Amino acid sequence: MVNSADFTKRIHKIMEKNDLNASSFAEAIHVGRSSISHILSGRNKPSLDLVMNIVDQFPEVDLYWLLNGKGSYPKKEIATIPIAPPVSPTVKKDEPVESKSESIDSTINSPDLFSSTIPKNNNENSISGKGKNITKIIILYSDGSFKDYFPE
Repeated sequence: MVNSADFTKRIHKIMEKNDLNASSFAEAIHVGRSSISHILSGRNKPSLDLVMNIVDQFPEVDLYWLLNGKGSYPKKEIATIPIAPPVSPTVKKDEPVESKSESIDSTINSPDLFSSTIPKNNNENSISGKGKNITKIIILYSDGSFKDYFPE
């Protein structure tokens, strides 16, 4: 629960740092002057809307500090850690780039792909396994796309 007297001190600190009186502070956070007056006098407790308006209008105010007095004012910026871009494979300048997707596509689109490369019988040497048949093959590409192939 927010201690009203301490909360009032923190509001005074914000007003002092920003060189505002109660009237201009109320205007800055879009509330009536009487609302601020009643909070500063201890008559009313701050509403959630008022607290959120303060944090929205004064980005240097830390919500936890405003409510509990713990932390710092103005709030310390959290150091951001740069995220490295995804690593792509390197290709030497003199090395020709080979398109593997074309050779895969031509193999997959071959009419006898399923008849010649994948045995259809259900013996133990079959790729499908004992009592199992292949129903779908999914090719995943490095760009995130894919293709589904269904044996006939």
